[in-house]
Amino acid sequence: MYVRTARAAGLAIVLSSVIATTASAAISTGEQKRLNDAASVVTALRGGENGISDDLWQKAACVIVVPDMKKAAFVVGGEYGKGVMSCRTANGWSSPVFMELQKGSLGFQAGATEIDLVLLVMNHDAATKMLNSKVSLGADASVAAGPVGRAASASTSENLAQVLSYSRSKGVFAGVNLSGGSLRVDKDSNTDAYGASVALDTIINGSGPKLTAASGFLNTLGTSPRATTGTRTPATTDAPKY
Repeated sequence: MYVRTARAAGLAIVLSSVIATTASAAISTGEQKRLNDAASVVTALRGGENGISDDLWQKAACVIVVPDMKKAAFVVGGEYGKGVMSCRTANGWSSPVFMELQKGSLGFQAGATEIDLVLLVMNHDAATKMLNSKVSLGADASVAAGPVGRAASASTSENLAQVLSYSRSKGVFAGVNLSGGSLRVDKDSNTDAYGASVALDTIINGSGPKLTAASGFLNTLGTSPRATTGTRTPATTDAPKY
């Protein structure tokens, strides 16, 4: 009896450890599509000659990707989109946190009805703030249109903003002004992925559970597209201190 009890207790400990380190919940097809689309957006916005520079990418503490941000009929003159955020850790990019972005007016290029966005969060303090409350871009966190071109560097801006924003619409890459937009966590999607009791700051610092469904997206973040050769090489990762 004692042996059976000991074995049962040991098994419970092992199972609880696995559950704590791996999140494999049945996320919705919409959430999986969001992750897949985000990976495609990152590849496109980093791969072109007029895309995001490697210099700025390597300096970013976190990346937020919002695929297919749409004009929202329920917000007069506004837009709304859902995305994901991942941050650098000592062991690579963190498991993603699901996010939402709402903006009064983006001035969609050439009458487009949707655009893809990539936001480079240049310090981890700004990212942590986004997890704890709704953040108004431009007020709670400084934001600027990111300089385009793979050769662009941080020196192109004398006062580097906390968030640099990039967009793609109908194949055109550009920086975009998101001042006045609001960022917040997508509570429902994060609960689906990780459960209601998981602290999101543990996700972005790498100590929380890992979302297995995000492996494709994270692999994309961890490689560097080379537009001139068509090959992909591993990117270096400098983890911030949380």
